[in-house]
Amino acid sequence: VYYLYDVPSDAFRGGHAHKNLIQFMIALSGSFEVKIDDGSNNKKVMLNKPNQGLLIPSGIWREMDNFSAGSVCLVLASEFFDESDYFRDYNTFLNYKKQ
Repeated sequence: VYYLYDVPSDAFRGGHAHKNLIQFMIALSGSFEVKIDDGSNNKKVMLNKPNQGLLIPSGIWREMDNFSAGSVCLVLASEFFDESDYFRDYNTFLNYKKQ
């Protein structure tokens, strides 16, 4: 479990995918957008209600932006931090998805 807060409105978070980790994101306060991308299709989801969340399975690229003032993003993660689980380069992620 971790959270993001005091993110400037013009800031960008995420920009990665996970090989195994699954995440559930909730906007506890305020709002932000999450762009999800499976390597073939992408869409943006606005999170702005504390009683709704977004489940992001493994193998999905995510980018977060448009944070409102005072927004708080709660993230429930299926695993502990493991740097080897990350794709931090989009082209590497796309190559992995093609396999």
